[in-house]
Amino acid sequence: MNKKIHHIVPFLSFVLLLSACQPQNVVRKTTGKHHKKITRIFLIGDSTVADYTGDYDPGKDYMKVRYPITGWGQVFQPFFAKDSLASLKPAMTTDSVQVIDKAHGGRSTRTFFQEGRWRQVYEQLQPGDYVIMQFGHNDGSEKHPDRYVNIQGYKEFLRLFVSQTRQKGGNPVILTPVARNYPWKDGRLENVHGEYWKAPAEVASEMEVPCIDLNRLSMDYFTEKGEDFTTTRYFMNLPAHTYEAYPEGQKDNTHFQPEGAKAVAAIVYREFKKILSTQKKIK
Repeated sequence: MNKKIHHIVPFLSFVLLLSACQPQNVVRKTTGKHHKKITRIFLIGDSTVADYTGDYDPGKDYMKVRYPITGWGQVFQPFFAKDSLASLKPAMTTDSVQVIDKAHGGRSTRTFFQEGRWRQVYEQLQPGDYVIMQFGHNDGSEKHPDRYVNIQGYKEFLRLFVSQTRQKGGNPVILTPVARNYPWKDGRLENVHGEYWKAPAEVASEMEVPCIDLNRLSMDYFTEKGEDFTTTRYFMNLPAHTYEAYPEGQKDNTHFQPEGAKAVAAIVYREFKKILSTQKKIK
């Protein structure tokens, strides 16, 4: 067990005891004489969720230093276009939805908390906001002790994120980690996340939190598309002399090209709509 976790877990347990669930509401922004109602969706997680544009690499041109790498959170906002909001009723009746992607590459639940990234989200949270959380890729990486956290710690940090979201009147949604593009066996993509797949669902069940089993859903989807298509079109397996950021090409079966990110974002959006359909109207 990571020595840091020995000290962190009791602290988190104490923090959780202080957390309390509050009623739902919505964010209202004043614009002149009108109140524009906005539902905000915060995304927290690792590189597979991150938005690589904007301030991700301050002062650097995404098209030159990163493209085509794309996190599914980077392409999540377009699913909430104004003409699609009607399909989110009666749970969501606000004028607009704002996706705020705070995910960052290389982060586990532990490092996301320790670096103050969760605090930045927590301090911004208002009643009616959603927090969609997807970790696991880095939590289970024992070869990277700077980010690794064992199953007990992984669950404890997820409990913290859930409890403090509820404390601010927000709505937590837990995701299992999205699939990597391996291992394939007999034409089917299989699980690479071990117990880090099950842990989020167990926390969700324990705390009665909506859960999207993105690992299972993405494995099934990629299997349907086939290994060759998934490898060349969805993941960052790139030929040489094609992209400025990768002149020698790239072999990466964890991160997405734009088409792959959009496919995963579509899965998350579809399942998020199902969650909303079971919730009461936000007043």
